[in-house]
Amino acid sequence: MVLGLWRAAGSVPGVSDDPVSLERLLETSADALLVAEADGRIVGTIIAAWDGWRANFYRLAVLPSARRRGIALQLVNEAERRLAAKGARRLSAIVMSEHDPAVALWLAAGYTHDTRVGRYVRTLP
Repeated sequence: MVLGLWRAAGSVPGVSDDPVSLERLLETSADALLVAEADGRIVGTIIAAWDGWRANFYRLAVLPSARRRGIALQLVNEAERRLAAKGARRLSAIVMSEHDPAVALWLAAGYTHDTRVGRYVRTLP
């Protein structure tokens, strides 16, 4: 259901977008996955990860039919609240820089683009 939502929301697929990886997330950090529901169905998600040092957001996604209702900002606000309760002081969001609506959402949520940092990625076999 969550994986289907990400596809329907237009999220860029990643190597960990599979049932095994999602199950691993739920087994190790069940409280990291927040979902928004409307009319009995999941319409949005965010992963709010905390490793004891830094907090990161991944997979903020809302179904196109449920957008423009404040769901994404509600997910961000609740994720921030939960991470702050765990002791997080700095929050980072992984955002596709070419996706203008996503960039606009994070700016509207009060985040700034830190141009000092680059993301380096390696996919393990």
